[in-house]
Amino acid sequence: MCASTGLRHGGSAIGIDGQPFVPLDGQAERLELAGWWESQQGNAKITGRNARNLNPIIRAAGTAAASTAADPTALDRELRFAWWWIWKNSSGPVKFSAFNSRSDRLLQSWSSEFQHRAIIPASWYVEKGVRFEHPTGGTFGIAAVTSTVQEADGSDLVTYSMVTRSAVGEAATVHDRMPLVIPPEMHDAWLDPAQPGDRDLALASVAWSEDLSHAMTAAGPALKAKSAKHTVRGSATRTPEAPHTLF
Repeated sequence: MCASTGLRHGGSAIGIDGQPFVPLDGQAERLELAGWWESQQGNAKITGRNARNLNPIIRAAGTAAASTAADPTALDRELRFAWWWIWKNSSGPVKFSAFNSRSDRLLQSWSSEFQHRAIIPASWYVEKGVRFEHPTGGTFGIAAVTSTVQEADGSDLVTYSMVTRSAVGEAATVHDRMPLVIPPEMHDAWLDPAQPGDRDLALASVAWSEDLSHAMTAAGPALKAKSAKHTVRGSATRTPEAPHTLF
């Protein structure tokens, strides 16, 4: 049950392949992330009703591909700040645990959200107090499924759940599940709105993640925020969980 990820301040624009992590390398996106980092100390946590701590995710921008000289088939991507815990409708977060979604239950429990996919940019993730990173220290992408609802003021609110898979490598020594990390070369395939969220994609995404999942290493204990005011404190702000879980 992964409920915490993070991004390094000023160092999130380079991926584990040494290439720019699009769109985090853009000037506007850098400014947005800098503001988020200052308020959250780089820690993405489950969104609290009162704290309303939204976290960065990456989605395909619209349905059209961006035509660029470097890669005419590359998807145009956008940075959004989203609520970590799925909302099915405008009434609020669902009552069951909806911050993690098992890859083997995407079609059964998350079929609608599986059609609207995102990437969570991360420098690390935390499981049972242990911080996991990629050996390069670069930013990697975690698969997510999303739902967009309309708030009372008419604005759109993007909500998401992190996709998990069976743990392998060092991660398996801590928990039997881990985030579904997607290699950079497959980000577009995961994000592509023209690709239906179906059984083939669910199976393929786990296969894509195999080498990268094995590469994740335990880098030490979870990093602590410098000031308590920047940290979402579990039971004080976290959405209550019912016994029924879907992760």
